[in-house]
Amino acid sequence: MNESMRQEIALFRYGLIAPLVNGQVDPKTYLKEVAERIHQVPHHGEKRIAAKTILDWCTQYKKGGFEALKPKRRSDRGHSRRLSPEEEDHILALRKKHPHMPVTVFYQHLIEQGEIQSISYFTIYRLLKKYNLVGKEILPIPERKRFAYDQVNELWQGDLSHGPLIRVNGKTQKTFLIAYIDDCSRVVPYAQFFSSEKFDGLRIVTKEALLRYGKPKRIYSDNGKIYRAEPLQYACAELGITLIHTQPYDPQSKGKIERFFRTVQTRFYPLLEMNSPKSLEELNERFWKWLEEDYHRKPHASLNGKTPHEVFQSQVHLVSFVEDSDWLDSIFLKREYRKVKADGTVTLNKQLYEVPPRFIGQSIELRYDEQGVYVYEDGQRVAEAVLVRFEDNAYVKRHRSPFAAVPVEGGENDV
Repeated sequence: MNESMRQEIALFRYGLIAPLVNGQVDPKTYLKEVAERIHQVPHHGEKRIAAKTILDWCTQYKKGGFEALKPKRRSDRGHSRRLSPEEEDHILALRKKHPHMPVTVFYQHLIEQGEIQSISYFTIYRLLKKYNLVGKEILPIPERKRFAYDQVNELWQGDLSHGPLIRVNGKTQKTFLIAYIDDCSRVVPYAQFFSSEKFDGLRIVTKEALLRYGKPKRIYSDNGKIYRAEPLQYACAELGITLIHTQPYDPQSKGKIERFFRTVQTRFYPLLEMNSPKSLEELNERFWKWLEEDYHRKPHASLNGKTPHEVFQSQVHLVSFVEDSDWLDSIFLKREYRKVKADGTVTLNKQLYEVPPRFIGQSIELRYDEQGVYVYEDGQRVAEAVLVRFEDNAYVKRHRSPFAAVPVEGGENDV
């Protein structure tokens, strides 16, 4: 099992334990409900998860964080587990007789009938997946929750809204507002206009919100592409934040952020009509000024006449602040896996990078942003990948690859 698979399984496990870790549910009721459900486990197919297993994962997470949720590496790592061609044909023939049987049941059937011995479920699942003999599963729709929190940072609602059109250098440019709102105080931890709907904007907004207003227990957003991005899932898992998604076509379930966007449209956008901003930077500067001087300082009827600023400050002693900005930067990095070539290089985003020679022939984890590309090993940054410049490399002595042929001294007669 490679590192990418281990991380996907760890994310699945975190998704199950997050409500328990954050005190979001009654443990006894939640464990009973989860144990009765059939789960689609990444790379393992359908499985039931025992309550004891979920509690064990909680203990592992509290002791070792996200890394502790990853499956243990095989003791025989590096040695393949393969079925013979004859065994594969036999299993495929049996599967075609029972095409609608859940894979977990089919695997148990193979064991009970003595068809397989010492073959993992994952090996069987991969074989069936390869030949399209795994049925599509409809995952259960998450239950809609009613939110009414009395404490700050219990939950942030996040969303994206189309902003005003601005003219830059004579050309019309679209804008998009990405924002979070605290469910209790109605404070907006951070919001910013961008020229695109890409994840980079959400990454900036999330990091700034965390640094300014601390860490929420939950983030509630829609099913938009940027909110399902792996970097956000990994970051929430590292921070111990539960990431919740709404049902499709259900904007009412995150009414507070929708209401904030309407407030921006009715109270801020009219201010732009008399003097349109000449750049995205100017639009944001004017928006942040309005946010702090108007929105956060105005009494809200839903807050019994208090302002968002007053409510948040009255509970600031409950806030868990994130003090290490460098660590925060690292957990929001994008992640890819590459096998290092014999010359010590990897390709990422159509560019060639050089990594330390000790990684030659290995599959490594790369994390990157616009600042650089880094090599990670067991969750720790161990090296920086350097962009290859061919004109410079022509004059650099390369390290010998461990896979290069070594000439035998003394010729053919040496024994």
